[in-house]
Order: sequence, then structure tokens, then C-alpha cells
Amino acid sequence: MVTLFFFFFFLLLLLFLSSSVSSHSQPYFKLPLTANTPFISATEALIHDSLRLSSSSLTAPIVSAASSGAGHYVASLHLGTPPQLLRLVADTGSDLVWSRCSPSSRPRSSSAFFPRLSSSFSPFHCYDSSCRLVPHPHRRKGKLSCPRSRLHSPCRFLYSYSDGSASSGFFSRETLTLTSSTRPIRIPSFRFGCAFNVTADRSIHGVLGLGRGPISFPSFAALRFGNSFSYCLGDYALSPPLTSFLVIGRRNSTAALRYTPLLSNPLSPTYYYVGVVSASLNGKVLPIDPAVWALDRATGAGGVVVDSGTTLSFLPAAAYRCVVRALAKRLPRAAQLPGPAGFDLCLNASAAARIPSLAFRLRGGAEFAPPPLNYFIEAAEGVKCLALQPVAADGPGFGVIGNLMQQGFAIEFDRVAGRLGFAWTGCAE
Repeated sequence: MVTLFFFFFFLLLLLFLSSSVSSHSQPYFKLPLTANTPFISATEALIHDSLRLSSSSLTAPIVSAASSGAGHYVASLHLGTPPQLLRLVADTGSDLVWSRCSPSSRPRSSSAFFPRLSSSFSPFHCYDSSCRLVPHPHRRKGKLSCPRSRLHSPCRFLYSYSDGSASSGFFSRETLTLTSSTRPIRIPSFRFGCAFNVTADRSIHGVLGLGRGPISFPSFAALRFGNSFSYCLGDYALSPPLTSFLVIGRRNSTAALRYTPLLSNPLSPTYYYVGVVSASLNGKVLPIDPAVWALDRATGAGGVVVDSGTTLSFLPAAAYRCVVRALAKRLPRAAQLPGPAGFDLCLNASAAARIPSLAFRLRGGAEFAPPPLNYFIEAAEGVKCLALQPVAADGPGFGVIGNLMQQGFAIEFDRVAGRLGFAWTGCAE
């Protein structure tokens, strides 16, 4: 009898342990990812990307251009108790996760998060150590200034935009709910900015910061799913837009990824830098001094970052001029057309099949070779323009591989091994 009792006890213990392991050992999680529609025009992309980059510096992350709401890819997740659906811009160029918030308890639309309807919403206190991780409106001489009274002193944050608008509110914690094919996973104490004052497109709720900083979404998710994430940005021209996934954690992929080391910049710890060695056209290396691509770790200037929140791509001025000259020389003059202001090379869309293949050799030997439609954007009916821009002299000083250039590639940010993997899949996986 005693033996039978211990047998059943041991069996129940095994079942409990196996269920506990299975409920906590999910290696990755997928969030739906789609291009925001309507997608941005070439002229709008140039304006918004220029504003985005002009607002950045070597000591602060790029301020997300979610104020436009166009030209971006949005991820969907649920926050609060009961869960509320949010559509956030997936942004590898910033850290803070923030959502537009409304003080109302009677929502008339689904364009914001309503903290009054959530039983698990709680702002951080100004004296909480987490409050030191966000830009604060009352920071003086680099130090956080909190009210003398410790009662009713929520942690406030303020993100300023170069166009004069701002996002401000309470840095808070909430319950994050991740839906899956089996059962929802509820994760408490998710840190995010609840923005009560923000100028942004109503179709966009906020920003999902995917940067390398401690308050980014991957940094939070690393405790549960592992310190890596990946995505594939679908072709923005498809209608209806293709739904792919932002994968949190690491999964086995059928795509054979090529890897290049992620470089670190102590003065810009948010960004994912990659080392460009050279550029080529139709397999012929262009005469660009390798020093043009280099990251100066002493000053923090230079280098190239991978940024999902910028539409166009930006090259160091010397590299940009060389690429434009080489492309113009290889394209039929009869096909080259005048384009909108700010674009140096445009052509008749019928000549798109004759665009030379542009490729970038990266550190470690991997070659990033996007198809021509990834570096030409439709500027008008029947007109395509080169979707590259020179790094402005008064800008942040680094190059950018934007989301248009990344389309169709499965891209993995392996934050543990310090490397970036990529493979052309067309987002078919």
C-alpha cells in the first residue's frame, strides 16, 4: 500500500514538473508584424528620415519618427488587465517602449491605452531606481530632481522631437500578455512609457523600442525567451500588406543565415552597428576608401547602423557620391529622369530591370546584396528614385541601413554572440 502511494506521488510529481517546464521553456515568441498603410511617399520619407536623424546625437538614441506614422512596420501586442491591443512601431534605433495613453475611462476609439481600465497599471515612483533610465523633464545637471514629497510623485518621462513635438507621460509597469496557439502567457511588471501628451498619427499607438539599452523590449524579454530577436520586413508595395513576424527569442530557421559581428560604440550604446568593408556594383568593388566606413571608437563618429525605424538608407558622403556616379554611368541616359527635390538619381520604371546589383561586403566576409527594388523607391507614377542619401554634415555622422533596404531579409539580432545574421527569404517563412 505504501509502495503504491509513493508510486502515484512520484507520477504526479513528474507530471507537475513536466507541465511547469513546458509552460516556462518556450524558446521564442512571435508578434505579428506588418507595414503601416498607406506607406510613405519618397518625398515624405526624405523629410521624416532627415528629421529623425537630425534629432539624434552620439549620446542619445535616435528619436523615433512615429509622429508621422508612415513608412514604418508595426508589431501588435496586448497590455493591461484585461488585455488591450496595441500597435507599436518596431524600432531598432530606440530603447523606450511607449504608448499613447488616455485618462478616460470611457474609450471612444482604440488608438490609445486606457490605464483606468486596467487593474494592473502602476506608475513607477520618481524615487524608484528605474526612473533614472528614462529622459526626465525635471533632470538638472544630469541628476533626477524629484518632489520633496514622496507621496503622489510618479516617474515622468519626456522625449522631444526635432520638429517641435514631444511625447511625455508616466514611466510605468503593466502586465504584458502574449497570445499563442496554446494559451496566453502573462508577464507582470513590463516597463513602458504611458504617454498622455504626444503628437502622432492616431493609427499608431506608440513605439516598441528594440535597441540595445536596458529598458528596450529585447532586454526585458531576454529574462524569459533569451537575448535575441529576429524579423522579416515584408514588401510595402503588396496589397493587402504581407504579415510577417517579430520573433522574440531564438528559433531554428530553415534559412542559412550569414553572420557579421555587431560592433559596439560606448558613446552610442543603443544602436546596432555593423562593419562595412566595401561596396560593389555588379561584382566590381567601387573605389571607396575603407576608412570612410570606419567607426571611430574614440569619438563615437562614423560607422553604419541597422535601423528599422528609418525608411531610406544613408551612406557616408564620399561613399554616396561614388555609388551615384557608378550607377548613373551604368544606366541608360535616356532612362534617367528628373525627380523630386533631394533625389539625385531617378529613372523610368521600365528601366528597373537594368539596375546594376549593389552589394556591401561586411566584416567576417558576409555579403549583403539586396535586390534593386530595395534601394529604389517609387517617387511618382512610372518614376523610381535611388533610395539612398548622403549623411548630412550636421547629422549624427553615421550611416544607416533603413527598412526599405532590409525588406525581404530574415534578420537576426543575436545579442548574446554579438552578431547579426541575415538571409534573403522574401519573408516566405
